Amino acid sequence: MLISVGCFAAVNLMVKYLPHLPATELVLFRSLITFAISYTLLKRKHISPWGVNKKWLLIRGLAGTTALTVFFYTIQKMPLSAAVTVQYLSPFFTAFIAGFLLGERTRWAQWFFFLVSFIGIVVVKGSSAQIPPALLALGVGSSIFSGLAYNAIRKLKDEHPLVVVMYFPLVATPVMIVFSLFNWVTPSLPDLALLFAIGIMTQFAQLYMTKSYQLSEVNTVAPLKYIGVIFAITWDIVLFDFVPNGQMFLGIALVIGGVLLNLRFKARLKRSHRRTAA
Repeated sequence: MLISVGCFAAVNLMVKYLPHLPATELVLFRSLITFAISYTLLKRKHISPWGVNKKWLLIRGLAGTTALTVFFYTIQKMPLSAAVTVQYLSPFFTAFIAGFLLGERTRWAQWFFFLVSFIGIVVVKGSSAQIPPALLALGVGSSIFSGLAYNAIRKLKDEHPLVVVMYFPLVATPVMIVFSLFNWVTPSLPDLALLFAIGIMTQFAQLYMTKSYQLSEVNTVAPLKYIGVIFAITWDIVLFDFVPNGQMFLGIALVIGGVLLNLRFKARLKRSHRRTAA
């Protein structure tokens, strides 16, 4: 998980260094690289890339494409630490959407933890003029679509993981080609190097995150994801001359605190259910 966090932090940093390229173009290049890698692996394993449950595979692809495009845009336009922090709301939206799609109940304590995190977002918003309400709303929207994508993945338990991964570029590539036709910016050679690195680092990040979930309890490794905000704050201070003030640090602490309390609460519920079942 730490390797995964480091790779995702590197991706966010490279996106921040490409503010002159449209976010749709960044997603297009990332999708092309992911498509090439995933398709090659599927062919080697003699697995059909089309899957069985095409409805939820398409929903996963569309939701993931929307979430990533908007997230990249907020990274380009907002302080990196703020964009990453807002994205951390996705576990709450994952839980709430699961209530409708999977019939999973959201407890009152979880609503309280969400309120803590949402207050944190409001505090982050008030900490800097570089975080306008429209961008903040887009960041929250990205978290909502991430939550939908995660629930779609849970609906696809019978699909091969590589097929699920494959449907992101399968959907994103044609959609981003259409968008890019209207606002294409030709990347320079250094830009192409960063775009290629974004695709490769994302593949490593997803691979090691998946391995961490396979080898350990989710509630054990998931909190390590939030170390990513330390990377984001460091990049802001050292590379982009943006020093978060005390109010922003408080907001970030509230957001992450609410998420971690929710994870801890879910872990206790799971242990309680196990004891009851035994």
